[in-house]
Amino acid sequence: MYFPSSLITPAQLSSELNNSKIVLLDCTIDKVGQSLKGTNLEVIGNSLFFDIETTFSDKNNPLPHTLVSQETFTNGIQELGINQDSIIILYDRWGIYSSPRAWWMFKIMGFDQVYILEGGIPAWKEQHFPIVDHHIKSKQRGNAKAHFNSKWYADKDYVLAHYENSETSIIDARSQGRFIASAPEPRAGLRGGHIPNSHNLPFDLVLEGNSYDSKEELQKLFKSFNNSNEQIFTCGSGVTASILAFASHLLGNKNIKVYDGSWSEWGQEKLNLPISN
Repeated sequence: MYFPSSLITPAQLSSELNNSKIVLLDCTIDKVGQSLKGTNLEVIGNSLFFDIETTFSDKNNPLPHTLVSQETFTNGIQELGINQDSIIILYDRWGIYSSPRAWWMFKIMGFDQVYILEGGIPAWKEQHFPIVDHHIKSKQRGNAKAHFNSKWYADKDYVLAHYENSETSIIDARSQGRFIASAPEPRAGLRGGHIPNSHNLPFDLVLEGNSYDSKEELQKLFKSFNNSNEQIFTCGSGVTASILAFASHLLGNKNIKVYDGSWSEWGQEKLNLPISN
């Protein structure tokens, strides 16, 4: 089986659901100020829950959603029954929100056969494919092993060393109001503004409803960044930055990093890092 793009349609997935190597992962997390908790669970049959908030976030780090070690990631995906040759299909119940974060995590941990379901559950339902109201548990442990690949990763020190480099584009997925400090940060204790020399591309601009916009539209949005040697994506906590990172990947860009700490780290008053408004 071969999917021509990392972004697959509901019809493409439906035609391959009998493939025993496919692992379906529901990667849903709450949005800032919005939750699906208390609503009826709607997932694709035989889906496991990829728990970004707990299992796959570093609980020893005070920052939200930060990456776990390769050992913790290995243990987590083995418990989900994932094997080295598994074909991993990621989706979320919002449409496109947290599945790109899971995609970035798998890429940084060395996995190639990783795909995102375009439009998530809303698109799946729209095309009248069946849903169920429960996740499954893996019956056996998988053999997949994570191998951390730093080419996908940026931390505070890396950003600090590159934010003045004209060959690097730092692209911020937060709203324009937060970027220019005219709107408050949703997390307490953070200064307003942005990393100097960074560019603002609010993540919702790359989406059309619940799905990614056309490649033609994405090309227009990324036009001024595509000549950079590398692109570093940032946001509030690394989730919506991954939406942009995946969009850049769809356009064929290779040198893509996500700043894992994002503004939750950079904006801290005690760090006194350089900030522009």
